Amino acid sequence: MSPKRKWENFPGRNKFYLNGRVIMAKANGVCIFTAVLILSTSALFFAFDCPYLYDHVSPVVPFIAIWFFLFSLGALARAAFIDPGIVPRASLDEAAYIEKHIALETSQSQGFRPPARTRDITVNGQSVKLKYCFTCKIFRPPRASHCSMCDNCVDRFDHHCPWVVLLSEDKGSFVDAVKESPARYPFILGLTGFHSYLVASNQTTNEDIKGTFSSRRGQNNYNPYSKGSVWANCVDVLCAPLRPSLLDLRGFIVPDPSDSAERGQYGSVATNQQPAMPAPISQTMYPAPTNTSVENNDTAEQKKPLIPDTSNHGDTLKQDSDRGLVKLSTV
Repeated sequence: MSPKRKWENFPGRNKFYLNGRVIMAKANGVCIFTAVLILSTSALFFAFDCPYLYDHVSPVVPFIAIWFFLFSLGALARAAFIDPGIVPRASLDEAAYIEKHIALETSQSQGFRPPARTRDITVNGQSVKLKYCFTCKIFRPPRASHCSMCDNCVDRFDHHCPWVVLLSEDKGSFVDAVKESPARYPFILGLTGFHSYLVASNQTTNEDIKGTFSSRRGQNNYNPYSKGSVWANCVDVLCAPLRPSLLDLRGFIVPDPSDSAERGQYGSVATNQQPAMPAPISQTMYPAPTNTSVENNDTAEQKKPLIPDTSNHGDTLKQDSDRGLVKLSTV
């Protein structure tokens, strides 16, 4: 049995294709409808309008239209097929560590209510709160928010487009939805101006709607992510390199015997195998040495006292004197 990849056990409501190389939202039918709409209208424009514009206006017009066509498809593919910035959820050990510190702060608080699960950090001189996510069990990074549609925390979260969800629920085309309720969609025409303002001020839709950096929250409240000018903000938002993904979706799940099946997190699997016990140390009987004389000599040497016994030294001299070997008077 081949090991599973991490995207196969990924939490949340995202869908994966091409063996984890493509990540999409749950309502991916709207993306297909949008791509068909762009391709069909562009094909009609290039077939009927471009020849007239090329002859009577300027030969540059078709090339500009081609550039906008490719740019629209590239932006759609980038928004629909790549990781939007999902922040990985905490493992059980990490969640237990955070809960332990939160419980310690709660026990030390003097008020009747437990303290808010927030952390204060400073970004370019501005105080920013990190809020705790009860689903992902982490303190969300700055500018991150939990997407209720994808059920994941997303870094630099902007919004999950509401009209896209509405079209997926109505099961109809864009033209049918406009005919049914035309008053609901005129604001779409103003999205270009609204998002141009967001890019120029280096804000997200979520930050602008909540008034995160509004002066109404305080005179010293300002956007710490602004680069100081409209041009610098546009370059930072539109021309900045793509941030690397924090997910290893195509990595293999490594079995860990210490993890149990209740974890439910990607990156860990349950196992029915018992942890291997260490092999007992065998008691090997080594043969005794054949040279017993060496052993007896070693034993005799070990039995010799380190300090010689002089208690019988006088008796030995007296016996030698009686035999005439030594003179006792000279000793």
